[in-house]
Amino acid sequence: MKAIVQNAYGSTDTLHLRDIDRPVPRDDEVLVEVRAAGVDPSVWHLMTGRPYIARLSPQLGLRRPAHTVRGWDAAGRVEAVGAGVTAFKPGDEVFGQCDGSFAEFACGKAEQLAAKPASLSFEQAAVLPVSGVTALQALAVALPRPGQKVLVIGASGGVGTYAVQLAAHYGAEVTGVCGPTAADLVRSLGATDVVDYTHEDITGRPVRYDLIVDAAGNRSLSRLRRVLAPRGTAVFVGGEDAGPVLGGLDRLARGLLLSAFVGQRFRPLFAATRQQDLLALKELIDTGAITPVIDRAYPLAEAADAVRHLEKGHPRGKLVVTV
Repeated sequence: MKAIVQNAYGSTDTLHLRDIDRPVPRDDEVLVEVRAAGVDPSVWHLMTGRPYIARLSPQLGLRRPAHTVRGWDAAGRVEAVGAGVTAFKPGDEVFGQCDGSFAEFACGKAEQLAAKPASLSFEQAAVLPVSGVTALQALAVALPRPGQKVLVIGASGGVGTYAVQLAAHYGAEVTGVCGPTAADLVRSLGATDVVDYTHEDITGRPVRYDLIVDAAGNRSLSRLRRVLAPRGTAVFVGGEDAGPVLGGLDRLARGLLLSAFVGQRFRPLFAATRQQDLLALKELIDTGAITPVIDRAYPLAEAADAVRHLEKGHPRGKLVVTV
């Protein structure tokens, strides 16, 4: 089968289209014929091995990638199932997390897959798992009540577009922070106020927000405290420019420590794809509460260009690789 393979950490120049053996599912896994794969920041982290502290995880590998095929979330048809899998059968259309999804076939744990929403194309379903689950879990940290004020920083990105829609669905008054070209998109997703970060510093406003979802990272705690309500919660998602070694973990640690002494809460989010969350997203899709936003699609052979666009192009919504 064809796959995007990487044998050493580095830039997109280390990604190559290769012919490799088809994976074999373990007892608790499903082999998926991949039709589309989402592109999210976790792909960049796995490609570069940054932050370096993450290489201590067996999922990455200390000196070189532990798993050589890139890609994380996917949508496609079940090709085969492991001996212990009873929830899926060959031919089922699924979406969820598959390690190595930039390939014609990839394996995923059955507990991290769900039936694809019938109303979505494979491309739309493929951009839902990682970013959608992250947004869902971010808002679950402090579920906003109707009328509360929610600030989404990075509102036009993969996680941000889902967070804006979810917060609006819960009845919150949503303010989105994004670049000037994405303002109309963020409003269309449910934001009642949009801030262009190139012209205004959101932390200089007199408004206080009950919940801040920081999906762009790296504003200091002191600046965020200015716009966070006295009993409000700030959830940190990512932090792509926070340094190669710790990747912003120091800010997360300081936030947790500060939360012990003040009324405001600062919470890091390390999202994990779970079937129950995928099913919750499917229900939200089926009721029309949320919809995926796709910036651009790339064929498998051009997956490196997709990652390059993610890194440099500030995509509006999600990027997807079609197989």
